[in-house]
Amino acid sequence: MPPRKKKDPSTPSTMDELKDMLWKAADKLRGSLSAAQYKDVILGLVFLKYVSDAFEERRETIRTDLLADGYDEDQIADLIDDAEEYQGYGVFLVPAQARWQHLAENAKGKPAIGDEPGRTIGSLVDEAMDAIMNANESLRGTLPRLYNKDNIDQRRLGELIDLFNSMRFSRQGEHRARDLMGEVYEYFLAKFAAAEGKRGGEFFTPPSVVRTIVEVLEPTSGRVYDPCCGSGGMFVQAEKFIETHDGDPTAISVYGQEANEETWRLAKMNLAIHGINNSGLGPRWGDTFARDIHPDVQVDYVMANPPFNIKSWTRNTEDPRWRFGVPPANNANYAWIQHILSKLAPGGKAGVVMANGSMSSNSNGEGDIRAQIVEADLVSCMVALPTQLFRSTGIPVCIWFFAKDKGSRAGEVLFIDARNLGYMVDRAERSLSDDDVAKIGNTYHRWMNSPSTSDQPALFESSQPSVEPASESSGVETNAVASYEDIPGFCKSATLADIKAADYALTPGRYVGTPETEDDGEPLDAKITRLTTELLEAFDESARLEKAVRQQLERIS
Repeated sequence: MPPRKKKDPSTPSTMDELKDMLWKAADKLRGSLSAAQYKDVILGLVFLKYVSDAFEERRETIRTDLLADGYDEDQIADLIDDAEEYQGYGVFLVPAQARWQHLAENAKGKPAIGDEPGRTIGSLVDEAMDAIMNANESLRGTLPRLYNKDNIDQRRLGELIDLFNSMRFSRQGEHRARDLMGEVYEYFLAKFAAAEGKRGGEFFTPPSVVRTIVEVLEPTSGRVYDPCCGSGGMFVQAEKFIETHDGDPTAISVYGQEANEETWRLAKMNLAIHGINNSGLGPRWGDTFARDIHPDVQVDYVMANPPFNIKSWTRNTEDPRWRFGVPPANNANYAWIQHILSKLAPGGKAGVVMANGSMSSNSNGEGDIRAQIVEADLVSCMVALPTQLFRSTGIPVCIWFFAKDKGSRAGEVLFIDARNLGYMVDRAERSLSDDDVAKIGNTYHRWMNSPSTSDQPALFESSQPSVEPASESSGVETNAVASYEDIPGFCKSATLADIKAADYALTPGRYVGTPETEDDGEPLDAKITRLTTELLEAFDESARLEKAVRQQLERIS
């Protein structure tokens, strides 16, 4: 048997190899740190490895090009560190002390030499983080500096450096959002969110839920805003949507705010990795209700997953954002909704994940606030989602969609009951398939009678099977706008009068009714007789079994 060929260390790691490698890395720290702590340690190192690999790859390309143009080594040395040659290609500048090779050579620490004291690997990693932040304005104040703390086992950290040294990130493909690193980062955000349980839900929204919002709103240009942006997943999916449809990702600008410092840092890194300008997340984290860092910004799209049912929040009864009524002190749901509505420019749209209780609650004035919002004709669509989409909470959720201009659908609201959609990823988690997401999006766009870039399934890359689009010879116009029809049990277009008659409850199940049942051809009288006979026979069998059990119990006693 021939010897197994050793992998070339310059070969980019595959997605499966990276996932396996990184989760093993997390396991090395799992016993000594909490999930939240090792998340920051691991993702910080992943980021450092990626920017270093991308820098070295670009550096080698510059060298190769200059050699081909006849430059000698001295001339190359003068030109190869030109910042524009890196930043102009979406590559971060990495000073010498921050490059991975330097860290790998000192994974066990740097021994004392002469008057220079010894250094731990943790202090070297912290120094590398500082160097990268100083060299790249978009990363200022973003990267974690926690590697030399007392609770970080320096021996294990060195082992992590060694482990990471065997993999390589490559900027494969021309689209930055599809870089291997971006996919790995998103994968591990999901893994860490699952590991952290409820806390994980604060920074991570399931991708299929985000895609549903993006699919309905179709943000192709303009300003996109998220007042509680978590790790920035909404913005990343918006960019993916644009690139999937051959649009220009630079046509959107993102604005966001996040109250948690660690999560804000995750978002800044996530956007930086995907080549998205992260300056719209502000210079620091902060509470949106206490101090809105974008007070004068009006946006074209809002995509948000606010924390559900917050009982303690920064409440000012005189806040001008409460146009439809002051939200109750013990629940911030309608504070989030009204804040988001206050941000919409004329023609603006929003998609907001909320707990199901928000659709029908009448406590503490919430019913009156909801009624005013409905009467202002701002609600365009309500979607009831399946259970178990969120690992972090068992609370059933829905998506509110708002529109400042509903065009020909003024005075109406579309209700979609998607509770029966989705598939189980495992025993604890459900996800919407690409076709499920497309079904919801297509239904909305047909209702709006608007051409949709998404009026076909399989819009996002996924492992889920999807329906093949019609071939050119089939005679089906895939870009044609299909007409909308109510589907019992799934969707219904209701008027504001209908909603008022239901006391302004917005639960889709109230409106869509039940699915139509197929006629099996059996006459009704015959079916009633048959079913009655079967029921009586079941009663008789139950009585027989009960008698037998009693007899056995009497023998035992």
